[in-house]
Amino acid sequence: MEFQLTSPFATAVDQQKAIDNLVHGIEAGGKEQVLMGVTGSGKTFTMANTIACVQRPTLVISHNKTLAAQLYQEFRDLFPRNAVSYFVSYYDYYQPEAYIPQSDTYIEKETEINEEIDKLRLSATTNLLTRPDTIVVASVSSIYNIGSPREYGKFVMELSVGMRVARSQIFARLVDLQYERNNINFRRGTFRVRGETIDLFPSYEDSVFRVIVSDDTVTSLEKRNAITGQKMEDLTYICFYPAKHYMTDPKTYKEVFETIRSDLQIRSQELQNQGKIVEEHRLRQRVTYDLEMIQEVGYVNGIENYSRYFDGRNPGDPPNTLLDYFKEAGLRHFNSPSSWLLFIDESHMTVPQIRGMYNGDRSRKQTLIDYGFRLPAALDNRPLRFDEFMRKIPQTIYVSATPDDWEIERALQSSRQIRSAPRNGIVEQLVRPTGLVDPEVTVKSSEGQIEDLISEITKRADHGERVLVTTLTKTMAEDLSRYLESKGIRTHYLHSDVKTLDRTTILSDLRRGSYDVIIGVNLLREGLDLPEVSLVAILDADKEGFLRSKISLIQTMGRASRHIRGSVILYAARVTQAMRDAVEEIGRRRNIQRAYNKKHHVIPKTVEKPIRSPLVSDTDAARNRMQTLPTKEEFNALTPNEKNKQIAKLTTYMRQAGRNLDFELALRIKNLIASLTR
Repeated sequence: MEFQLTSPFATAVDQQKAIDNLVHGIEAGGKEQVLMGVTGSGKTFTMANTIACVQRPTLVISHNKTLAAQLYQEFRDLFPRNAVSYFVSYYDYYQPEAYIPQSDTYIEKETEINEEIDKLRLSATTNLLTRPDTIVVASVSSIYNIGSPREYGKFVMELSVGMRVARSQIFARLVDLQYERNNINFRRGTFRVRGETIDLFPSYEDSVFRVIVSDDTVTSLEKRNAITGQKMEDLTYICFYPAKHYMTDPKTYKEVFETIRSDLQIRSQELQNQGKIVEEHRLRQRVTYDLEMIQEVGYVNGIENYSRYFDGRNPGDPPNTLLDYFKEAGLRHFNSPSSWLLFIDESHMTVPQIRGMYNGDRSRKQTLIDYGFRLPAALDNRPLRFDEFMRKIPQTIYVSATPDDWEIERALQSSRQIRSAPRNGIVEQLVRPTGLVDPEVTVKSSEGQIEDLISEITKRADHGERVLVTTLTKTMAEDLSRYLESKGIRTHYLHSDVKTLDRTTILSDLRRGSYDVIIGVNLLREGLDLPEVSLVAILDADKEGFLRSKISLIQTMGRASRHIRGSVILYAARVTQAMRDAVEEIGRRRNIQRAYNKKHHVIPKTVEKPIRSPLVSDTDAARNRMQTLPTKEEFNALTPNEKNKQIAKLTTYMRQAGRNLDFELALRIKNLIASLTR
């Protein structure tokens, strides 16, 4: 199936020129290009048109989940007939396994997985292996180990009407695919059996599939609504994919286990020679337990630390990541592993983030290995090193309003090699289709900045406009939010501790008018599409550093460039060089846009964009939350420590439901807590 872009808007002159240049560079064989576009110039629309022209599976990497969610929704609207997927870290809470030698403290891995994001991740990999028209919007989690696409692709169950198969064979195969049989709490990743009927809820779907087997023959296949159970469609064929990314083939256990035990013996001898008797005993005990669990149930918490053995990789080999699924998709659909396209959005931020992932991960794991908690093979469960990432990428386009010198130099080198890329591999998009100019910038004294800020917010709120405020720390954002609320201003804070899906909801509520102000740290910097925002206030603009550099200031100021009365206030005790350079660059861009407007008789107007429904609807969120609530039997089977954690989690859910005015759900959870603790 081909990519089919659907949009009521035509490309503007500047956009079409950028699209033509990018496509020409790709077709000429250019390895790397830069799309340098100002905020509000329609870079996402340019990217979408490029995808439609090139017709290749595409990965879009963003440096934060909020921006990735926005891009996902935009691409989903532009390509409604194609497979648009979202791939970010699926943890609402993540405490990695760690050991602190100074205090002899071992911290066990503890996670709280967001089931909806897990579904979207599995949907992304399934789409890549089954459809050539796939776009995946991802965070830098795309460079982390997720298991082999070859192994994942092997673990499928195909059923068709009339197929001869026993029910017991279907049960065994579903268990191999890591599905759990559960006739009571039917949720994603489980199946239930009622007589001749088998209901399966795939981990990557919103729908349930019903299989009816009579006399060892599949007589019916149906797709049903997961909530109502109503039949949606009769099917003749279904292919089910695994419930998890990490898959192990029982046929290889004997060979793999021998290798693991051999490495365990070598490592045990090393620890004994070093006089580390406690560490040696600890390691032998841990590995023996893990192998027994994998043998019995095919899975163990921390199985990813053995992924190198099951993937058949040598020590030091790069892990399998989402990029390998794209390589597999290229082979399956186009007979070429490089037949896919990569966009790195806000590349000035995303590239350094990709570059820095490896070292932090290795330091933590090395400590675990030194003290006998893991085999050295755990080091191979890791993100890609930057050099490995660069070797794996296909033709790449770096997208940014302020690209770094590194991206520009890469594009220049690429263009020299093919001698036909436009503008030396640098494609500029400096004119907004709306005619809007960059915001006016005012510098004010930081003395009395909060009182002045309240006055400025009130002016905008009286006209139905919104405000963004950036602070230097999370604590300052939360404290200022509470202070403004005490003054009668509707406000909310936004930073990295706010859950992934909640961030999108908060920003949508700002657009709807539930809030007048959002206060943040660094999440209000790149890419956010908020046409109602007419003022961006930057507190402590003279505190030089990463958050107040020239590039950071330009990016933050750009959030006000989608409103016709857009303006920026820099609160500072002095004017730094970064402030001076940023204001100068904004002025240069204002002049370019004004000249274009005058030449083409363009009258500026505020951007108008519909407010999209949240990534997960309130109904879906409530349903997913109810699916995770334990039964009395499940709760009683927990240890005292696990029970306390479960009660704390339920209490959090209850309070969140109350804040969302979902009192029915809050009451149900309250009654459940009372029942469990009675």
